[in-house]
Amino acid sequence: MKGATAVTALLGIAIATAGSAADPTPLVLEDRIALGAVAGRIDHFAFDAERRLLFVAELGNNSVSVGDLKSRKLMRRLPELTEPQGLAYHAATDTLYVANAGDGSVRLYQGGDFAPQGRILLGDDADNVRIDSWRNRIVVGYGKGALAVIDPGSRTKIGDIALKGHPESFQFDETGSRIFVNVPDARQIAVVDVARGQQTSTLEAPGATSNFPMAVDADQHRVLIVFRSPARLMAFGTQTGKLVASVETCRDADDVFVDAQRRRIYVACGEGLIDVFATAENDYRRIGQIPTAAGARTSLFVTATDRLYVGVRAKPGEPAAIWVFRPQP
Repeated sequence: MKGATAVTALLGIAIATAGSAADPTPLVLEDRIALGAVAGRIDHFAFDAERRLLFVAELGNNSVSVGDLKSRKLMRRLPELTEPQGLAYHAATDTLYVANAGDGSVRLYQGGDFAPQGRILLGDDADNVRIDSWRNRIVVGYGKGALAVIDPGSRTKIGDIALKGHPESFQFDETGSRIFVNVPDARQIAVVDVARGQQTSTLEAPGATSNFPMAVDADQHRVLIVFRSPARLMAFGTQTGKLVASVETCRDADDVFVDAQRRRIYVACGEGLIDVFATAENDYRRIGQIPTAAGARTSLFVTATDRLYVGVRAKPGEPAAIWVFRPQP
């Protein structure tokens, strides 16, 4: 696309790295997918692997965009939503789930033609969505403290797991038996026993607050939590619950992902950076800080395409876009 070559060149040299000067740039801006007239904040993403579609929650625009990753163009937009935040694509039923903060609903769309398939009312502030592949369930964080459990067959809520505050990012551990949940209002990282359907413990991070992003590194048996105050990436053992490592990271983070192939961590931050860390045995080493744009704090790393997609909101003279980064080597 126009301007991508020039921006790639600029980003390729504007790297601050803690490694040696010979280290290659860990991420290269490869392309930009224009989203058109999208106002306001961009939130989380989802991916349809079979069709190679990227779904983008356009919270400030009350819409979800559908990007075709084969052509790298906007395919269509799903309008008339109410502050969409979390997304998940359930391949078994070919259904896109869209969680809306504005009315607390989860809207359902059929894949292919994206025909509306109804909605599930949760009550308030529907947020992050995850697929429970072990039990074939959809889990949605919402309200002042709960995870809703949805049966994708009947498309109804079949249960709730109570928490002590509104859940932000949450992830299943590598066995599917527990869910780690960021609950920043309660200053907690909750540990949920899925079989019992209740919180059983917490992970301790004294002095750290505003924990929003989370990822699980299944190979290393670690859950990664990024705090905004202070700005730190912390790793805990998924089996032990003990703190393994803690390193400084960029500010205003909202997403973190594991690149298992390269043993790297990507942290997307609203200050306009992607922090890239190499995984060490008991630590993380920063190998690059990649400039993006102010407010670009949501992203998705897709193993199937081997790309990191970053949401960049509109600014005067420049429409909103998805920036496509290629890891290297």
